[in-house]
Amino acid sequence: MDYSAFAFFRSYFHPLWISFLIATCGFFIIKTLRYHLMSVKSKIAKLPPGPKPWPIVGNLPEMIANNPAPMWIFKVMEDLNTEIACIRLGNVHIIPVTCPTIAREILRKHDADFASRPTTMASGIISSGYLTSAIAPFGEQWKKMKKIIVNDLLSPQRYRWLQDKRNEEADNLIFYVYNKCNNGDLVSVRLASQHYCGNVYRKMYFNTRYFGKGMKDGGPGLEEIEHVDAAFTLLKYIYAFSASDYMPCLRLLDLDGHKGKIKNAMKIMNKYHDSIIEERIKQWNDGSKTVEEDLLDVLISLKDVNNNPVLTKKEIKAQLIELMIATIDNPSNLVEWILAEMLNQPELFQQATNELDKIVGKDRLVQESDIPNLNFLKACAREALRLYPMAPFNIPHVSLNDTVVGNYFIPKGSHVLIKRSGRNPLLWDEPHKFKPERHFKNGESNIVLTEPGLKFISFSTGMRSCPGVKLGTTMTVLLLARLLHGFTWSIPPTTSSISLEKSKDDMFLAEPLVVVAKPRLPTELYNFSTK
Repeated sequence: MDYSAFAFFRSYFHPLWISFLIATCGFFIIKTLRYHLMSVKSKIAKLPPGPKPWPIVGNLPEMIANNPAPMWIFKVMEDLNTEIACIRLGNVHIIPVTCPTIAREILRKHDADFASRPTTMASGIISSGYLTSAIAPFGEQWKKMKKIIVNDLLSPQRYRWLQDKRNEEADNLIFYVYNKCNNGDLVSVRLASQHYCGNVYRKMYFNTRYFGKGMKDGGPGLEEIEHVDAAFTLLKYIYAFSASDYMPCLRLLDLDGHKGKIKNAMKIMNKYHDSIIEERIKQWNDGSKTVEEDLLDVLISLKDVNNNPVLTKKEIKAQLIELMIATIDNPSNLVEWILAEMLNQPELFQQATNELDKIVGKDRLVQESDIPNLNFLKACAREALRLYPMAPFNIPHVSLNDTVVGNYFIPKGSHVLIKRSGRNPLLWDEPHKFKPERHFKNGESNIVLTEPGLKFISFSTGMRSCPGVKLGTTMTVLLLARLLHGFTWSIPPTTSSISLEKSKDDMFLAEPLVVVAKPRLPTELYNFSTK
């Protein structure tokens, strides 16, 4: 044996280098095997159709040039005449789906395969590193937070426990709109609806309506306006298409400005939340507080088997922000669209008020207990969910495994986007028309806002479905019922009709709905004191 050669090998190839070489070779062997496995699968089932990608960047140039990205995606699918597509952005496969049959296959048959969420610049900042429930990727942290949300915050018992707080804000809504009427002012339905939702959130989690002094007429103060605006900013950008999410080397540049806007909105949220949360934790620790009065108290007082806090302060702060943006969006957006449609179709107003007067009468205000019997109002809310969802796509699902769906190959790590609105002419008669009566099929006696068939997306389904169906339904229907029962609504004299044009940047009406309201109930029903 040539011992000199052996000595040379030992002197130049340290064991650490040998380990590194073995690991590197192993990595490339695994990547090669996976590539060939994907090739075999893709021969059996091909990727969904899509535009031809450029090397490295994929279809990012087209996405950037065709803002807003969701509208471009729908146009690509229309041109390809497909209900499922594959669009490569950087090295990520984006799989948009507009077919309810394929959506059901993804969210039911392959639910566990698509149970994760993407890691993006925005969602990482908003969730403080994925400490929350709705936007956290699949894993132990998500399981922990989902369990707390379902069992401790949104359980039927908690729902009943919080009813008085919700009632206070429903009363304050009436008080605010009534004061606007008395002052001869027009009413911004968007402002009233969004701040009703903001008030409900603050009352449930912080046991207060106002962060500042508030307004004598029941309306929001500057602090509440800033708080709600920040929440809607986070909603706007949380899953907005950003080039840096697909080309991480661009993140430091913030080319689209998303990061700066998100950080500023988070600064505002933390400005109002942090001091309350920290003071409350101190009160529970020093024994000056011992009784749970709101959901913040519930989160702080959760203990494990060793009587240690279940949640860290950072987890509590992150989860409260996520719950804020989940609470305010759909009810306020849907009610504004419903009133806009009703102003253009007065017969719908008549049907709604007839139902309210029959079920509730005019000697009391409509209450949560009336909701099961308000089927026409629920049909209106359901129709608004079909036509005017808060976002064009559901929260993205990420595939945990290579999967075949609808006879197409979906690679592991793909971002699946399911269209929320239901305007498919094969499924809906006059799909673009607001027709609440379409939901009274087969003598349906109890209308619900969920859509099990996924012909449109309301609260989704499966492992990542929204756990707040009951709360979301109650807030939406009661907000609509209070506005219709308490007031008659009309177009300002200077306006001939309400434009139903959508905003170019989001799913709101292009212009806030500002209209005339007049009380329609006895005066004594509007006499509330601010709380």
